[in-house]
Amino acid sequence: MGDIKGFMKHGRDLPGKRNPESRVNDYKEIYVEFAEEKTLDQASRCMDCGIPFCHNGCPLGNVIPDFNDAVYKGNWEKAYDILSDTNNFPEFTGRICPAPCEKACVLGINSDPVTIEHIEKSIAEKAYEEGWVQPNLDIQRTGKKVAVVGSGPAGLAAADQLNKAGHHVTLFERNDKVGGLLQYGIPDFKLEKWVVERRVQIMERSGVEIKVNTNVGQDISADELIADYDAVVLCGGSTIPRDLPIPGRDLKGVHFAMDFLEQSNRRVGGQTSFDLDEILATDKNVVVIGGGDTGADCVGTSNRHNAKSVTQIELLAKPPSSRDESTPWPLWPMELRTSTSHEEGCDRQWAILTKEFIGDDKGNLKGLKLVDIEWYFDNDLQRSTFREIEGSERVIDCELALLAVGFVHPQHEGLLSQLKVDLTDRGNVADTNYKSSVDKVFSAGDMRRGQSLVVWAISEGREAAIEVDRFLMEGKTQLNSKSYSKLLV
Repeated sequence: MGDIKGFMKHGRDLPGKRNPESRVNDYKEIYVEFAEEKTLDQASRCMDCGIPFCHNGCPLGNVIPDFNDAVYKGNWEKAYDILSDTNNFPEFTGRICPAPCEKACVLGINSDPVTIEHIEKSIAEKAYEEGWVQPNLDIQRTGKKVAVVGSGPAGLAAADQLNKAGHHVTLFERNDKVGGLLQYGIPDFKLEKWVVERRVQIMERSGVEIKVNTNVGQDISADELIADYDAVVLCGGSTIPRDLPIPGRDLKGVHFAMDFLEQSNRRVGGQTSFDLDEILATDKNVVVIGGGDTGADCVGTSNRHNAKSVTQIELLAKPPSSRDESTPWPLWPMELRTSTSHEEGCDRQWAILTKEFIGDDKGNLKGLKLVDIEWYFDNDLQRSTFREIEGSERVIDCELALLAVGFVHPQHEGLLSQLKVDLTDRGNVADTNYKSSVDKVFSAGDMRRGQSLVVWAISEGREAAIEVDRFLMEGKTQLNSKSYSKLLV
């Protein structure tokens, strides 16, 4: 701890954002430059809190007080060494993580927490700027071959770790570019794609073999995969979206959120033709059904399409504006969150049930039938449920409805059915310490744990890599997940 009074001297301060009216005209990241001296001041706010609950709040176990101290002292290289020991991709999490570490920050009990996410991004970008992020060209190879299927954050982390352990890693991706949702789900205004591609190039130069446009289970059979590799890691994600099977679902203009976002990301990247009909929000009344991060991404993207109006509706009741007593510190709080996309223009409504998609005589969506609901605790069911509020039913104008209500499980057809892996009751890959029911086949990320955060996916990939390394190296591993080896050097 460099400055014992840092948290008293400085308030929480973050980079400013470009004006919403101008930033909706492009897909560039929205934050403006932030003076390095200000970042050092923010790092000084990290207290000598005794028990750093931020460790527990971070799924990766990042050693936050130590890299904050290094930043405050201007030792950026040490800060990067500490951070990169537990996080393969701090340039990703420093941009798109909801920062559960900050909600667990001890300073946050009665003040504003440390700006951990901003400091993390600053460390990563400083490392690239100074040339500290370099391919590892001195890896002792084991002769073992590992196939990682799926190049989202879990697959990237597993591949990176297993390559560091000396195994020859082949990363398979069915799309034309690497990254999974990092590439085709998260909009560029939150994560520009050069950030992903920069890291992928480092991994390739370090020895990871990448095969895109390869649908494992179709282009390569499961039997071939098992025969050709000493271990297989399934990181295909939770890709089957939850549907809303109500009257009018087949109308033109009702789409899954991810189809809309992927197409928009491809368009930003220069693609002009698509497998599905083109989905545009331009001059339409858009309703986003679902109040989570994916829904917010749809809001920001619709605004950049110049939608006529954007409304986001949520089945649940409106959360409180601050931490509720049901989620006390250091738990992740149940509270209202306003994203940068909401700041750009959106009518947000809560406790709304969608009853029907209304169409015209040509099969095009023209409206939604909605009703207000009231949540209550049912003593017989012993759980919360809802009832419709009489007289609140209405129809609103809508020419584009985007379903952002989550994902149910990974795709079973193809690779998983060919492998005949056991599945959980929820349809995810069942496992014991990341090992599936099939010999030498492992799983990590959303495919194993269900829909979750990017930071959890990276953690899953790292943890799975440890188990794969143990499997290949007769119970021994040189990998670490939440240990802090570089602090001991």
